[in-house]
Amino acid sequence: MMKYWMIVKSGINRKKIRTFMTIFSIATAFLLFSLGRSVAVAFNSEVDFAGQDRLIVVSRLAFTESLPMAHKNRIEMVEGVDTVVWRQWFGGTYKERQNFFPKWPVPDNYFDVYPEWELSEGAQEAFSRNITGMIVGKDLADQFGWKIGDRIPIIADIWPKKGGGVWEFDLVGTYTNNTSGEQDEAFINWKYFDEARLYETGRPGNYIVKIKNPEQAESIAKEIDELFKNSLDETKTSTEEAFSRMFAEQIGNIGLIINSVLAASFFTILLLTGNTMSQAVRERTPELGALKAVGFPDRLIMLFVLAESFLMCVAGAIIGVLIAYLLFPMFSGVAIGFSGEIEFSISIVISAILVAFITALISGVLPALSAMRLNVVDALRKN
Repeated sequence: MMKYWMIVKSGINRKKIRTFMTIFSIATAFLLFSLGRSVAVAFNSEVDFAGQDRLIVVSRLAFTESLPMAHKNRIEMVEGVDTVVWRQWFGGTYKERQNFFPKWPVPDNYFDVYPEWELSEGAQEAFSRNITGMIVGKDLADQFGWKIGDRIPIIADIWPKKGGGVWEFDLVGTYTNNTSGEQDEAFINWKYFDEARLYETGRPGNYIVKIKNPEQAESIAKEIDELFKNSLDETKTSTEEAFSRMFAEQIGNIGLIINSVLAASFFTILLLTGNTMSQAVRERTPELGALKAVGFPDRLIMLFVLAESFLMCVAGAIIGVLIAYLLFPMFSGVAIGFSGEIEFSISIVISAILVAFITALISGVLPALSAMRLNVVDALRKN
C-alpha cells in the first residue's frame, strides 16, 4: 500500500505550484459553499414559530401596502397578545445615496417590545417629549459622528412633507442591541411623521405584536390573520425571522440566487480540476507507460489518477470548510439582519465532503480513463 501511496504522492508533487493553486481554488469554492449554504438553508427552511415572542403583521398583498390603524385595537383583543406597536418604512437619504440605513417612524412605546435594546439615559423620555425626536443605533451614530442634540436632515423620497422641503430630526438618544449586535437603524417619532407626511395619514406599514407565551406564537399568528380574512386589508402574520427573509427577498429569491452562484462556481471548479488532471496525465504519459510495462494493471493506473483528483478535492474542501467555520461568527453577525438566525450545521460539512467526492469523480474520470487506455508502446515512445 505504501508503494502505491508514493506513486500518487509523486504525481501530486510533480508540479507543486499548480497543485497548490488548484487546491487553493477548490478551498475558495468550498469556503463560499459553506457560508452560502448556511444562508440558503435559512431562506429555504420552513418557518419555525418556537421560541418567538414577537410577530410581524403585514398586508397579505405586499410588504409595501399599508394597514389601517384600526387593526391595532382588534389585534390587542386576541388572547395571548401582550403589546402591539407599529412602524412604517421611511426610506429617505442622508446627504448622499450611499449613506443608506433603515429608518422607521414608531410610537413612543415601541422600545418596550424590545427589552434586549438598551437605550441611552433619558432617551425614551426625550423621544416622547420631542415630536421631531430620533433614536439611532450606537454604531450608526459612531459612523456619522452624530452626538445627542444634533439635527439630522433626511431628503424625502417615499414620503414627501406637506409643503415640501427636507425632513429634519433631533437626535435625542442611542440604543445598544445586547443580543445580535445590530445597531444600524434609526427610529423617528410617529406623531411628527404622520402629521407632516403628504398622504396615507393614519396608516402604518406593519405591526409588531409581543405575545405572552412564545409557545402560542403559531396559533396567535393564525388567529390574527383570521380576524381580517376576506376584508379589504387582509394580513399575513409571521415571525421576525420570516419577515427578515421576506424583506431581503424583495430583490429576488435569495435562496435560488445563492444556489445558482454556488452551482456556477462548482462548474468552474470542475473544468479547472479536470484540466489539471488531463494535463498531468499528458505530462506523465511515459511514466504511466513504464508502470504498465513493469506489470501494473490498467485499472490500478486509473485508480492512481482518480486518487490524485480525490486528494486535491477533499483537501481543498476540508481547508475551505475549516476557514468558513472560523469566519462564521463574524459572517452570521452580518447575515442575521436579513436572513434571520443561521447556523453552521453538521449537514453543511457532510454535504461539502459529498460534493468534493462528486467533483473529484466527475473531473477525474475522463483523465483516468485516458490513462487506463494508454498503449504501452505509444506511451514509452513519447518524449
